[in-house]
Amino acid sequence: MKIFIARLAGTPVFDPAGDQIGRVRDVVVAMAGSAPPRVHGLVVEVQPRRRVFLPITRVRGIEAGSVVFSGQINMRRFEQRATESLVIGEMLDLQVEVEGDRVTVLDLAMEETRHAEWVVTKVAVVTGGSGIGLRRRGPTKIVDWGEVSGFNVIQKDQGAANLLFAFETMRAADLASALHALPDKRRVEVAAALDDVRLADVLEELPERDQIGIMSRLSPDRAADVLEEMNPDDAADLLQDLPPEQAEALMALMEPEEAAPIRRLLVYPENTAGGMMTSEPVVLPPNATVAEALAHIRQREVTPTVAAQVYVARQPIETPTGRYLGLAHFQRLLREPPSVLLGAIMDTSIDPIKPEYTLNQVTSYLATYNLMAVPVVDEVGRLVGAVTVDDVLDHLLPDDWREQDPGSGNGHG
Repeated sequence: MKIFIARLAGTPVFDPAGDQIGRVRDVVVAMAGSAPPRVHGLVVEVQPRRRVFLPITRVRGIEAGSVVFSGQINMRRFEQRATESLVIGEMLDLQVEVEGDRVTVLDLAMEETRHAEWVVTKVAVVTGGSGIGLRRRGPTKIVDWGEVSGFNVIQKDQGAANLLFAFETMRAADLASALHALPDKRRVEVAAALDDVRLADVLEELPERDQIGIMSRLSPDRAADVLEEMNPDDAADLLQDLPPEQAEALMALMEPEEAAPIRRLLVYPENTAGGMMTSEPVVLPPNATVAEALAHIRQREVTPTVAAQVYVARQPIETPTGRYLGLAHFQRLLREPPSVLLGAIMDTSIDPIKPEYTLNQVTSYLATYNLMAVPVVDEVGRLVGAVTVDDVLDHLLPDDWREQDPGSGNGHG
């Protein structure tokens, strides 16, 4: 039975008891001259966003929508050996030759040749394409491994179309984890192939080092476009990590209305309410209806923590707003008739906080009142933003929390 490897990406992995322990992110193979590569095992992502190695000898079944293994899985973080290759991360989109024709690798198939021994036997290729862009070009065909040459050649611009096709259903946080695990060359190629919106979402989930590495390899105009698509608070955090002259140059390339909220956030120290708040909460005037409020928080780009509250303020309702009046909780909106005005149901019992509140003060405030978010107002009573629980968590955790391994040890067996 042939298993096409790119199609395994994201497949749930179950232990002998039937409990899901993670998802397949890649397949590890060993190249040995012209012989078909031997499959060493699977890279499985377990929570919290840690990649571990599952030897192919432990795999008892690969069926539609699931991988089942026997025994126990070693929870040490996966470390790729020098003699190993990652099929999805490194081999998709390679330019290779078949019968003298230049083609692009679309997928590879593995087969079990004897009990618990798998090798890569087939290569799916597409002709007429450069590997750049998300649309496949030209006809595809499946050939034997022995008919293909060029896998051992380092290519300057490999492209990332087919790798992204394998990962297209991933959430931004999972794709960020996949990017973090790639070699630097592939990480940059994948970032270049993502559209601005998707790349902005992924950058928000990456460690600082990866963010800076990717942004430094983008053209200034592209980097400015991506910053415009990021949440202002995340964009401000990223810019704070860049050299001041580079950060200022990028903001100068941004549309003034997109750069303005970022500039306002950069005024505040990082570990204060002003430094960690989002400047784009949901804000409506007091004469807006419950139906209008629900329509706003229903929008796809509004995160659950931001959608937990609708803030009520006088015109203008863009931050910094007119005078802040109160807030309407999501649950209260669900209990009221659609035609009721926000001014009649808003909660005025929760005092807003000031931008200079420290991280500890904000954390205590949210915990004391069991809030998902809290409004932030300036000295004249204007709403300037809101601090959400996820904003606080990002600042409470160590700077390198996305890279930390809760387990111990390295390598794989």
